[in-house]
Amino acid sequence: MDFPRAAGAFGAAFLAGAINSVAGGGTLVSFPVLIWLGLGSITANATSTVAIWPGTVGSAWGYRREMGGVERRFWAMIVPSLTGGLLGALMLRWTPAAVFDRLVPFLILFATLLFMAQEPVQRMLKTGEAATRRTARWFVGGMLFQFAVGLYGGYFGAGIGILMLAALSILGLKDIHEMNSLKVVLGGSVNGIAAIYFIFARMVYWPYVLIMAVAAISGGYFGAGTARRLGQKAVRRIVIGIGFGMAISLFLKK
Repeated sequence: MDFPRAAGAFGAAFLAGAINSVAGGGTLVSFPVLIWLGLGSITANATSTVAIWPGTVGSAWGYRREMGGVERRFWAMIVPSLTGGLLGALMLRWTPAAVFDRLVPFLILFATLLFMAQEPVQRMLKTGEAATRRTARWFVGGMLFQFAVGLYGGYFGAGIGILMLAALSILGLKDIHEMNSLKVVLGGSVNGIAAIYFIFARMVYWPYVLIMAVAAISGGYFGAGTARRLGQKAVRRIVIGIGFGMAISLFLKK
């Protein structure tokens, strides 16, 4: 790894950390940049997951007050998050590199479209009345849905936040801040168990992980001010532009 590649990885992770602190969606920057820096798509995905995950801890700490108001039963959703995330990571390991290479542009495009849907869905959740379906059957359905989210998250990762917000609304949560706090913990569980497996399976490129982890934490701390001055709407537009740009470039690269 030469200096230009190291600088590119640091810059991508710094930007991802800043974006995650304001709008989420940083993986749409870090993952495709690693591919363009020369990593195979599976190694890039695993490396990005491990490198960006430490920023989740800071987000969870920031939501510690809201977590106190979440019903205890919702914490049971950590179980399908962990099992789904681990199985998704195993699926990535089992997927032939050539197959994943073909899937990558579609996965980035799908994640970008999910990211575009986040703002209208959050607006709806703030202004509309959330459903209050609190029966055991609905909760079991929510657990199964979270398992599917975990499966997707362990396999690829980007865009799971909006899926979880929608599911939590259907299950009866009304406070958007409580929902975001639970989303951070559940998403952190999915990516955390996947990251542990990727490390155990030796799927990550450590020189990039170490550089990017420091950069992501620094980006979340120092870059958040710049991102906030730009405004969440501008940051979201940047992420969407990067997502579409990376998807198109990888379609053409094929």
